[in-house]
Amino acid sequence: MNDTRRAVLDALADGPVAGPALADRLGVSRSAVWKHVEALRDAGFEVASGDDGYVLAGTPEYGGPAVEFGLDAPFEIEYHDAVESTNDRARELAAEGAADVAVLADEQTGGRGRLDREWSAPSGGVYLSMVLRPDLPPAHAPALTLAAAVATTDAAREAGVPAEIKWPNDVLVGDDGERGGRKLAGILTEMEGEADRVSWVVVGIGVNADVPAEDLPAGATSVRDEVGDVDRRAFVQRLLERFDELRTDPEAAVDAWRDRTATLGERVRVETSSGDVVGEAVDVAFPGALVVETDDGERVRVHAGDCEHLRPA
Repeated sequence: MNDTRRAVLDALADGPVAGPALADRLGVSRSAVWKHVEALRDAGFEVASGDDGYVLAGTPEYGGPAVEFGLDAPFEIEYHDAVESTNDRARELAAEGAADVAVLADEQTGGRGRLDREWSAPSGGVYLSMVLRPDLPPAHAPALTLAAAVATTDAAREAGVPAEIKWPNDVLVGDDGERGGRKLAGILTEMEGEADRVSWVVVGIGVNADVPAEDLPAGATSVRDEVGDVDRRAFVQRLLERFDELRTDPEAAVDAWRDRTATLGERVRVETSSGDVVGEAVDVAFPGALVVETDDGERVRVHAGDCEHLRPA
């Protein structure tokens, strides 16, 4: 949404406002005001016309303009009803020089998770990939994954779901004593850069939001399945706003992650490229390594791997 159209929308929300007065306020022609009003109507906004002028009578439930309206974070939204992968599209935008763009889709037809695993992404979810150009050294970039996990968890909690985070990138509900709980969301972060600087980072988030139970894979849950109706517009806005708060303060993101994790204090097995690490998860070290105390008392930092919560012996 361009700046002029956003200004028109803000004015209509405070309306009623006459077209000529709005044109004078914004420094555009009356014809331009009318064209912006019609574009807003086409985007799903209900704009009523009366003797006193235009007034905003309703907003669309979901979509790019709907999420941008009232969003207190500097993201442009590129919305798709369906796309193969929001991360793929975000990488294209990153290669074109984009920054602070959030690619949002109702459905993904070729979604994937870590290690190129298939990710079920039916209509009704929140599939979001943010194009970022952070002022961070590459070694600190993993903190953005933790920030995204915190933001997703906080949005879920505000929707009424008691979500927690399993290291490194899953948001779960409940505790089945094995995998750690029912999967609500996953995060996939991709980066391009050089040894001393990050060129771009794409943080992809997939949330089972307004997805019915019958459309979910085994071991998964959704916001809808947990608490009922979902306001996806509000969910995405809160997620983006919380992430924006955390992305410039990686240390705070790691601290917030510790407060929301289901992994610390659990006995875990982490599958890594060099073998399994088994023991108690005792901490997460900046910028995101899991610290596991093994049975022989050694503390091992694991930077990447698949984590399984083990049942008590």
